[in-house]
Amino acid sequence: MNHQKQKLIAAILIAFVLWGVMFSPWTAPRISFWPMMSLSAGILLTMAFGFRHDWRDLLPQTFRSCRQSLLYGFMLAVFLWGVFWVGDKASSFLFGFASGQVDRVYTLKEEISPCVIGLLLFILIGPAEEIFWRGYVQRTLSDFYGPNRAMFFAIGAYTLVHLFSFNFMLLAASAVLGCVWSFLFRLSPKTLPALIVSHALWDTAVFVLFPFR
Repeated sequence: MNHQKQKLIAAILIAFVLWGVMFSPWTAPRISFWPMMSLSAGILLTMAFGFRHDWRDLLPQTFRSCRQSLLYGFMLAVFLWGVFWVGDKASSFLFGFASGQVDRVYTLKEEISPCVIGLLLFILIGPAEEIFWRGYVQRTLSDFYGPNRAMFFAIGAYTLVHLFSFNFMLLAASAVLGCVWSFLFRLSPKTLPALIVSHALWDTAVFVLFPFR
């Protein structure tokens, strides 16, 4: 097997183990979520940058392109927040279990200060997830299977990594976000900086600035 493919498979398996530890009902009560999430995000970043060395190709090359990435990322985060606000109201109306499952996710806010959570999401966790799942996993999968199949594989992996939460609403949210971010990355890998901004802002908005609960 190709050495790069071996590293990719190992990285995805490590991500599944880390997220399984954080979210499964057997291990989650035994750990502190936010330190574990921060550690996991750091591991994802280390693997992403350690296993690929051609990141310069995806960086904005001019001040104008940097400004465009910030604006695009901001607008995408606002759009996604609106989509999820509507989705939260609709799912609560249609499904009796939806509110309870969303509430379970929001209980994670009780562990530490909202300011600390916001900083972790914006500076580390959101960017790390985007760099890993789109910038490393989807881009590397594209090298082996082509961009279309890579997009679907990346969406599936990003969704299923949350499987052991046994939380349908969390899985559905991951699937929607994975579809949007992976599709935009499929259209142009150079959108990665904007996707990083949108992921960081969306996480922070939904959890801290403008939460649904």
